[in-house]
Amino acid sequence: MTSAQGLLLIADIGGYTTYMSTHRMSLAHAEVNTGRLLGVIVDAVPGLELVEIEGDAAFLYREVGSSDPGELVEEVAQSAAAMHRAFHVEREYVARNLCPCAGCKEAAALTLKFVAHVGVVATQTIRDRLKLVGIDVILLHRLLKNDVPLREYVLMTEDLYGTGSAGLPLSVGRVDPEVDGVGTVTAFYVDVRELDPGADALPAPTWRGRLSRTVYAAGAGLPYMLGRRGRGRATAAVG
Repeated sequence: MTSAQGLLLIADIGGYTTYMSTHRMSLAHAEVNTGRLLGVIVDAVPGLELVEIEGDAAFLYREVGSSDPGELVEEVAQSAAAMHRAFHVEREYVARNLCPCAGCKEAAALTLKFVAHVGVVATQTIRDRLKLVGIDVILLHRLLKNDVPLREYVLMTEDLYGTGSAGLPLSVGRVDPEVDGVGTVTAFYVDVRELDPGADALPAPTWRGRLSRTVYAAGAGLPYMLGRRGRGRATAAVG
């Protein structure tokens, strides 16, 4: 096990609990659709390594070099904008596919938020999978519970925000949550839509794309309906 300075980021899908339906077909399609959404989120940031899919969230990381700190906030902003855009493009395909079940139609209510931090982590590889541990990893996860008054946002700890925030919008908010086991933490947030100027002009789903998502949800959801698959995420891409 080795220690390293790392950029830590969680992309968390909001509204997931409400989204999951008790109807069997809707639940199966909700599982598949959430997997697709997490897949496009991860694919949007090839410079970050996926540590783990955690239910409705993706935990991402990269080691930080000595020349990086001044550019970390800008990297987080660009990464969040890219993931947010990819998520919303795919979300529209899911919500507008031809399946009438709640697991597909109600995807339109899902949102995406981000929590980011820079800190020291202990890293180890187990069966080719990267594992991270340490107080900074705990802090990152506990900050998912906060008082940010926005549905979609990027929340950055003071440690990260202080590396250089000149590229952020002027409307930066601040919260000081009491984090269990850590104490009072100062963090700063921005509306993620302000980081993506094209967020209000996303391309409309094509007929071909809608059809392909319908076929994919029907086929990939079948094992869930038959009880042959657990809660692992399906992340295969469909054109």
